[in-house]
Amino acid sequence: MNPIVKGLIRAASILAIVCATPAVAQEVAPAHTAAVKRIMESVAYKTAIGALQADHERWVKEVIQITEIPAPPFKEQVRAAAYRDMLKAHGLVDVEIDAEGNAMGLRKGTGGGGLVVVSAHLDTVFPEGTNVTVKREGSRLNAPGVGDDSAGLATLLSLVRAMDAAGVKTRSDILFVGDVGEEGLGDLRGMRHLFTKGKYKDQIKYFFSLDGSSTTRISNCGVGSKRYRVTFNGPGGHSYNAFGLVNPMVAMSQAVVEFYKIQTPTRPKATYSASVVGGGTSVNAIPNSVWMEFDMRSDDAKELDQLEKRFLAIVNQAVETENFARSTREGPVSADIKLVGDRPAGRTNESQGIVQLATAAFLAHGSKPTYECASTDSNMAMSLGIPAITIPRVGKGDRGHSLDEWMDTEFESNHLVKSIGLTTILAVAEAQ
Repeated sequence: MNPIVKGLIRAASILAIVCATPAVAQEVAPAHTAAVKRIMESVAYKTAIGALQADHERWVKEVIQITEIPAPPFKEQVRAAAYRDMLKAHGLVDVEIDAEGNAMGLRKGTGGGGLVVVSAHLDTVFPEGTNVTVKREGSRLNAPGVGDDSAGLATLLSLVRAMDAAGVKTRSDILFVGDVGEEGLGDLRGMRHLFTKGKYKDQIKYFFSLDGSSTTRISNCGVGSKRYRVTFNGPGGHSYNAFGLVNPMVAMSQAVVEFYKIQTPTRPKATYSASVVGGGTSVNAIPNSVWMEFDMRSDDAKELDQLEKRFLAIVNQAVETENFARSTREGPVSADIKLVGDRPAGRTNESQGIVQLATAAFLAHGSKPTYECASTDSNMAMSLGIPAITIPRVGKGDRGHSLDEWMDTEFESNHLVKSIGLTTILAVAEAQ
């Protein structure tokens, strides 16, 4: 290979790696560092930290309790009712389940600070009937959904208790929310309602989501997604006697092949997937209907829009190609294209106060954070221009969205995560 070409390829590879690496936190403005320091030096804060320490075993028990209440997609009602009662037991006011199914309660501030929302999602990805019994192995809890986001819901309650135990007062009202529809085809329906139809929709100034397992991650970039279910229809027929008729399976296959020829950038990152498939009636029949679900994602709204347009053109071209290639005497192939997921992309700039204060809180606790992109409840707020970030729910965990999901209950990393979360929320809500 030509040495110059080889060098260019190597440089491009290095650039791709650099672009895919999470950004390390930048310097924090002195005012934000000072605000975090003031909070952490207060008597009330130190009392709250002591309460978090003493609360650890209760937190573990609540993670288990919440996990073992099933919350399949679109069937979160039982867990929502239980969580509403838990919020009510913590002395919050205006505790309710709203029209979309979000369980929420308000912690009143002293006034003048605007409304801060802290959320964790109620739903899991697992279908009805999944065994969600928690098993303990040393410090680990194992169960579907034990981390995502049962631990976030329990962490939220633990933070409320710590604030109350210390008598912490904030200028801002804080709305604590267990929301529905964060996963999969739930399509952020809980957050959409909260921000566009709910009674607090015009009051929210800042937004936090508790999600993910880490001691270093700040998600200030929302990965948007477009999801389609495409049903390819045709006349069908006997595989032998009707051979030569158009076949919707061929059109679908062609669409997948062309879809996977799309070249996407690494920055802004854009991805796609042909995900779930079904249809047909018999091995000896040309199918009259087959379907597939497709997923496209990007942290850039314009890039996602371009990818979507290219996908739609590919589907239409695949249909035309099949109708041209085979007989349509019994009818042509057609495609029923249905948008089943539309999660907006967004970003909260690193210079925004909420990110700066979170960064200062991480650093003050000895953790150097990274800024990363994720698909969480924060997407909705970001897309509307409301400053929002997602911060960790627990210190260690893995295998999310799988039957062998686990999280670690050991004290140190989880106390660090909860302390950082408490510090950040109090700084943004302007603790007095």
